[in-house]
Amino acid sequence: MMCLIFSFSAQTGEESGSLSSKISHMAVNVGNQVLHLELTESEIESYAGYLEHPIRKLAHMTEYFILTLLVLFPLFVCGLRGRALILTALIFCVCFAATDEFHQSFVAGRGPSVKDVGIDSIGVCAASLLYWVTTFFHRKHHTFAD
Repeated sequence: MMCLIFSFSAQTGEESGSLSSKISHMAVNVGNQVLHLELTESEIESYAGYLEHPIRKLAHMTEYFILTLLVLFPLFVCGLRGRALILTALIFCVCFAATDEFHQSFVAGRGPSVKDVGIDSIGVCAASLLYWVTTFFHRKHHTFAD
């Protein structure tokens, strides 16, 4: 996952924008077909342009959500539990997000953004919260079952 994230960051601004545009158009076209909206080409273009930025940011959050889950698992297997596990994964993934943004400063048409680290961190926090909630209910269920 880390290689995938870094490979996306290595894309030039133009390549990254083109990929986001294609995904946005695909999302609008699928919605148009599934919901039978019968949008015109100009409406599709307009909606795709509107959705491009949110889809791009959601993709960032999703990448870091998955990365965090992939970091939590081996740390758990190595014996970390509770707060230590969550904090270690949080720190590692947020630091990785920061280094990824720094990496973008060397790519044409791209630049680092503290705001993007924050957006990536939302994905990290969401995965950490999912882990915490899952273990909380698992622990609660097994406590009452005993």
